[in-house]
Amino acid sequence: MSVSTASPPRAARASFFERLSQSRNGLGLLFMLPAAVFLLCFLTYPLALGIWLGFTDTSIGRPGVFIGLENYAYLMEDRVFWLSVFNTVFYTTIASILKFGLGLWLAVILNENLPFKNFFRAIILLPWVVPTVLSALAFWWIYDAQFSIISWLLMKAGLISAPINFLGDPWNARFSVIAANVWRGIPFVAISLLAGLQTIPVSLHEAAALDGATSWQRFRRITLPLLTPIIAVVMTFSVLFTFTDFQLIYVLTKGGPVNATHLMATLSFQRGIPGGSLGEGAAIAVAMVPFLLAAILFSFFGLQRRKWQQGGSD
Repeated sequence: MSVSTASPPRAARASFFERLSQSRNGLGLLFMLPAAVFLLCFLTYPLALGIWLGFTDTSIGRPGVFIGLENYAYLMEDRVFWLSVFNTVFYTTIASILKFGLGLWLAVILNENLPFKNFFRAIILLPWVVPTVLSALAFWWIYDAQFSIISWLLMKAGLISAPINFLGDPWNARFSVIAANVWRGIPFVAISLLAGLQTIPVSLHEAAALDGATSWQRFRRITLPLLTPIIAVVMTFSVLFTFTDFQLIYVLTKGGPVNATHLMATLSFQRGIPGGSLGEGAAIAVAMVPFLLAAILFSFFGLQRRKWQQGGSD
């Protein structure tokens, strides 16, 4: 004797979808499902695979075996790795400070009632929208050891007697790639902070001006505190973009001269792909994660502080 299972009544199925459509949590989870699947496939899986490869001796063409912390133990004694850590921190710190200072200054200027300000606001985005590789190639010509326009102008002005070796000297190369990164990153900071400046009520500045406050006092006591949450978010993204920079460095110097401009991202690529040691390259990439988490957590927990959100200090 066979037992047949009856399907649920049509009304019951309909009531389930009705309850789902009326539930904010259920409907929200349903809308988030495509994004969750996308992140799982293109973010979680590659990250998990990279962490696993960091514990193996996998190379191109050979699966490899589990070797525990040998890759990380080797990196702890690798002078090139520690040089790349120094370069990454130095590059990120100097570039982020310059981008914030120049971007804030530019945002304040563009917030004023200037003629053709809409035109200038559009022009300022050009360095950001131009592909990174094209920007790097342009700077590669600007920094050329023989045909640099900068060296030519300085020689014509009588300030130098020979062309500057921008990309051949270690410290010249470090500051040259920083200058290229700053030029490319200023528009993002400036436009984002300009959007924040637009939200500050003009009446606050007018009231402070009537009380006799100078422009610097108004900026320090009104503009900067109210802009602090926006600054935290913008600088978090700026630090993340700078710390993980790859294209600009790889096109300009490929990490040279003598590994002077190797960042952790470029060294990871060099060891993993051209060098063939996928395990070691993955270990270098995984070593970047604590630095990135520190920047994210600093911004996240800072934004949860009520006084910071209100423009005050703890």
